[in-house]
Amino acid sequence: MKTEVYSWRLSTELKTALEQEARRRKMSLSAVLDTVVHEWIKHGRGDAEGDEEQQRVRAAAMACVGSISGGNPHRAESARQAVRERLQRKRQA
Repeated sequence: MKTEVYSWRLSTELKTALEQEARRRKMSLSAVLDTVVHEWIKHGRGDAEGDEEQQRVRAAAMACVGSISGGNPHRAESARQAVRERLQRKRQA
């Protein structure tokens, strides 16, 4: 049973979008908000397990960075220095 009331301010655009979604789903606005909040809590937590998963995914992605064939397999490792040199040459010109 619902016994608590919570209110907050939101933009006109967001309120309109919520009302449209409620009509589209044939639900009350309150039911849509309940659904959204439950899903956000269920999937949106920034807990340690999620952080570890993000670190694992990032490490896997970083292993692929710079691996596209271009003739210089170490180009990604020296990109920062190459950009600095080009900017310095441009400033001197």
